[in-house]
Amino acid sequence: MTGTDGREGAAKAVRPAESARQVKAARWAKGAVRPAGAVRPVRKAFSSPLASVFVIAMTVLWTIPTLGLLVTSLRPKQDVTASGWWNAFLHPDLGLGNYHSVLFEGGSGGSTGLMPFLVNSLAISIPATVFPLALAAMAAYALAWVRFRGSDAVFFTVFALQVVPLQMALIPLLRLFAGGAHLGALTLIPAVDLKGSYAPVWLAHTMFALPLAVFLLHNFIAQLPRDLMEAAVVDGASHFKIFRSIVLPLCTPALASFAIFQFLWVWNDLLVALTFAGGTPEVAPMTVRLAQLSGSLGGRWELLTAGAFLSIVVPLIVFFSLQRYFVRGLLAGSVKG
Repeated sequence: MTGTDGREGAAKAVRPAESARQVKAARWAKGAVRPAGAVRPVRKAFSSPLASVFVIAMTVLWTIPTLGLLVTSLRPKQDVTASGWWNAFLHPDLGLGNYHSVLFEGGSGGSTGLMPFLVNSLAISIPATVFPLALAAMAAYALAWVRFRGSDAVFFTVFALQVVPLQMALIPLLRLFAGGAHLGALTLIPAVDLKGSYAPVWLAHTMFALPLAVFLLHNFIAQLPRDLMEAAVVDGASHFKIFRSIVLPLCTPALASFAIFQFLWVWNDLLVALTFAGGTPEVAPMTVRLAQLSGSLGGRWELLTAGAFLSIVVPLIVFFSLQRYFVRGLLAGSVKG
């Protein structure tokens, strides 16, 4: 009797394991589960020494033009016109005179150097990055965790706005700033005089960045643990308290990732700056002045390269400063648990 009971107990202990294997096999047959062995060759190929050598070679090739730009910007005019930048390693004659000329003299002895335009670029790029980031974070939290009638319609409308080309909105937005919006004799939005200020550029970049920012941050915030949110509500925390104390710290990688992309976009922008800021030194960014230099100093390669390298130094500093958050933002959601 005891032996029979032991065999029956062993059989019952085996059945769940066999049943689990059968369920897993059935799911694999339907394509729901992929065994780890199927992705092993792909991982092995990307982690092989040959793949590492390929990545290093591509990195070096990608860096060579930037290195040539830096070396050319440090060489005197006679050397730049006489030989290629690689000759500087054989006969080094480097200095910062080109940067002084392009920053404070404009390359022609005048007073329209790049320095005021560099300050304008910072004054435009920093607020035009912070404003959409703050508004998008609050909107994404509201759409993800504050349920209200029509929230799904609002989210899909924001998502659909991403397909609107930026160029189609420039003239209507410019006319809105200059003349306002009217419905017959009724004034819906009054005209505002924003000439000679950074405000129209800030508003334009904020409007153009909000759809993508809300979409990306919503997808990140919606994946936060529901138990964490419910525990905060039980403890009596308001939505503002939850957003400030829980959501913002957890979303730092996603916020930093979007901040990098937005800052790079605004810093390198020329079209929106020309449309809403014009070419006046009071509000025009550095890209406007660089475009002017390329036309008036087409033969002064040493000055053009100095100005071009100045235009990429600040984005490089921003990227490397936020790189660790950027990597976390890319990996967020890829691993569960």
